Amino acid sequence: MAQKQISAEERRKAKEHEKRGLRAYQEWDIDQAIEHFQLASELVPTEPNYLLLLARALARSGNFDRALRALAGFMRLEPESPLANRFEQLFASGMDEVEVLLTDKMTAAGVSIEEIGAAIQMWLEYRIALGSQTLVVRKPETWAAALDYTIRKVNLRPVRRKGIAELYGVSEKAVQDRRNDLIETLDVMPCDYRYFTGRENPLDKLVEAAELLEKLEARFQEP
Repeated sequence: MAQKQISAEERRKAKEHEKRGLRAYQEWDIDQAIEHFQLASELVPTEPNYLLLLARALARSGNFDRALRALAGFMRLEPESPLANRFEQLFASGMDEVEVLLTDKMTAAGVSIEEIGAAIQMWLEYRIALGSQTLVVRKPETWAAALDYTIRKVNLRPVRRKGIAELYGVSEKAVQDRRNDLIETLDVMPCDYRYFTGRENPLDKLVEAAELLEKLEARFQEP
């Protein structure tokens, strides 16, 4: 069956949705970003980049099933893409070298299974969030160390970079460099809701305090 011809107007609208989606993504309005990227991909279903952007936004929202479906669509359109190998690994049933190292080392160190799961989730999201950027994994131990260190920091565990570096047999600088990559790409914060595994998240108190302050300010400004 012949593909439907895509008009110039449809391409223009798709581009506009892409711009608005990128803006929403940067502002952490993830639902809006997903909506715009979805609309862009529907208007121009032959443009693989829209599916890649959609996958990134879905991964950030925690909807990994839909993110993987978007990536599958990308690979159908771009089977020869240099990114294909990285994305194909996301569909594998087994663990990759980084995940094996994380599981072994964190388990041996007595880290909870919830935090190990959070580290694996962070690795999955990072590989999707990189989008069209190249991922170089020369030494899996370095990435595993950075993920372990970052997850422990997010969960407010007493941990030193030197100890993590020694645990994985890598340099402190390598751990810090890869940690910076994770934080910058995923916009990770202390007690980040995506990776915090405790029962009570300290950020909840900040949200409550901000809401209370807003109410007090409104009352203060009443005529």
